[in-house]
Amino acid sequence: MSRIAFLGLGHMGLPMATNLVKAGHEVQGFDPVPAAVDAARAAGIPIAASGADAAADADVVITMFPAGRHVLDAYRGGLLAAARPGTLFIESSTIAVDEARAAHALALAAGHRNIDAPVSGGVVGAENGTLAFMVGGSDEDFAAALPLLEAMGKRIVHCGGSGLGQAAKVCNNMVLAVSQIAVAEAFVLGERLGLEHQALFDVVSQASGQCWSITTNCPVPGPVPTSPANRDYQPGFAGALMAKDLGLALQAIEQTSTDARMGRLAQQLYAAYAAGDGAGRDFSGIITDIRDSAPRS
Repeated sequence: MSRIAFLGLGHMGLPMATNLVKAGHEVQGFDPVPAAVDAARAAGIPIAASGADAAADADVVITMFPAGRHVLDAYRGGLLAAARPGTLFIESSTIAVDEARAAHALALAAGHRNIDAPVSGGVVGAENGTLAFMVGGSDEDFAAALPLLEAMGKRIVHCGGSGLGQAAKVCNNMVLAVSQIAVAEAFVLGERLGLEHQALFDVVSQASGQCWSITTNCPVPGPVPTSPANRDYQPGFAGALMAKDLGLALQAIEQTSTDARMGRLAQQLYAAYAAGDGAGRDFSGIITDIRDSAPRS
């Protein structure tokens, strides 16, 4: 079993760390937020005095941070220097591709190994150990990380070299955002045409429009009892996080001169949603903005 430093014990990180403990690994955590530390201690995760202290005796360091700047600041600010030579760094935050590659280069220059391994599946997936991991890095480092990723997830895909796990994540979330908007617009249109929610769900969920955004994250109460719509759009995956991820997608779109008009529009809509009531609500709650803004005849 591995000794793991898990840095970032928020809504996603804590259940991921807990599943590593359940799998028999020795985990020591750190988070600068006192509430996260209290929750981790209550869950039985030992807490180090700092991220560097946690990394000092670890075989593997897993980071789950809010943004790329936090990752690079930590790497440059003593985390890499504190770790023993050859430590495997698993970067599971969702960050820009170029930031993932910069982190990879820093880790290698310091004598360590590194993969980017962002996740999909939300808090429920983290709690149930059913996350999907999209991994960028060498074959050897992927193989070394695989048993740990399997303790936290059910689908682990090696996408290629450094940064390509983040590339897959940004593409996936662009698809997710566009499909969630399309499903929301369809339900608003259905309402105005006189369709019952259940009737529209029964058709689309079994027809060519079927997608995760309707069968799992249905944006109206009723048809899918476990969807956030049935708990006043409590996340789930918050609108602020979707807006952040689409900002990364927009950055990649512009860097690659890609004609991605739907992706650009989704980024605009989610930026507006997150700037309002949607920051702390599930991203499927964008249906409320669509209801309010869609023109009526």
